[in-house]
Amino acid sequence: MARSMEPLVVGRVVGDVVDMFTPATEMTVHYGTKQVANGCEIKPSASADKPSVQIHAPAPASSNLYTLVMVDPDAPSPSEPRYREWLHWIVVDIPEGSDATKGKELVAYMGPQPPTGIHRYVFVLFNQKGKVMAGCRPPDARSNFSTRRFAADNGLQPPVAAVYFNSQKEVAVRKR
Repeated sequence: MARSMEPLVVGRVVGDVVDMFTPATEMTVHYGTKQVANGCEIKPSASADKPSVQIHAPAPASSNLYTLVMVDPDAPSPSEPRYREWLHWIVVDIPEGSDATKGKELVAYMGPQPPTGIHRYVFVLFNQKGKVMAGCRPPDARSNFSTRRFAADNGLQPPVAAVYFNSQKEVAVRKR
């Protein structure tokens, strides 16, 4: 097993969201100055706004395009994920060596809002077979989304990168 895959296996991202794959592209995700690392904790208030997602180009750079999917496989609760997966974001046609803002937002970003328990928020990056996503339709609903089915329905190749963070409901501060 590739060393970089171990946290995804231990965190049950492999199995709950994607099948085993071979990482082939480097992707970094930042909320402000905080870089997302597998299993790290990020508060909902710190992840309310769209993150910066960078796709690093190998040397020499190619003209590959990518699709980014962000889901919560623990909705509404980790013990009873009946809405698995909850879709948070889809960006298509992202050029290699750039960031998600250069792609086309198919589903608008929705920040984490975990109602109970610790939720995993998973970013999965797919290599596209050309500009095939031009005619792609957004899903009908955010609940019960399937990353695997979306990839299969749109001719996407297996994932090339993935990273996830944990988040839980923040305790409200009462003012007296």
